[in-house]
Amino acid sequence: MQKITPFLWFDNNAEEAMNFYVSIFKNSKVLTVSRYGEAGPGPAGTVMTAEFELDGQEFVALNGGPRFQFTEAISFVVNCETQDEVDYFWEKLSEGGTKSRCGWLKDRFGLWWQVEPTILAELLGDSDPEKSKRVMEAMLKMDKIEIEPLKRAHEG
Repeated sequence: MQKITPFLWFDNNAEEAMNFYVSIFKNSKVLTVSRYGEAGPGPAGTVMTAEFELDGQEFVALNGGPRFQFTEAISFVVNCETQDEVDYFWEKLSEGGTKSRCGWLKDRFGLWWQVEPTILAELLGDSDPEKSKRVMEAMLKMDKIEIEPLKRAHEG
């Protein structure tokens, strides 16, 4: 068992969200699903918690009711090695949701994700401040992150 597990509060669609995420990420699986009993507080037989794994990272989803909503204050970063990966996760995770700026998107369940190429941190961290500045300026104009324009900005 991992030391820290993200715990996600959904209104009543934790199982749907879990199945959506598991369908997108390779090496992912449903671990366990527990259901409310006669004692509640949810309707008997409905999903209480759903435990799942996305590419080695465990999560727990709870059907806790409409009291709490996701915000941009918490997001998950998807680190991508290639533009094909960026494109794949950008399209799949935003399906039914909202695309935003600088690699951010909100999925159809309201959860925020950042889809980023791993090279972005390398380019932004360049010891030459002018190169780093050009990369930042290029990224700030993007919704989905595009690797080649970042590389071109880096080179000047």
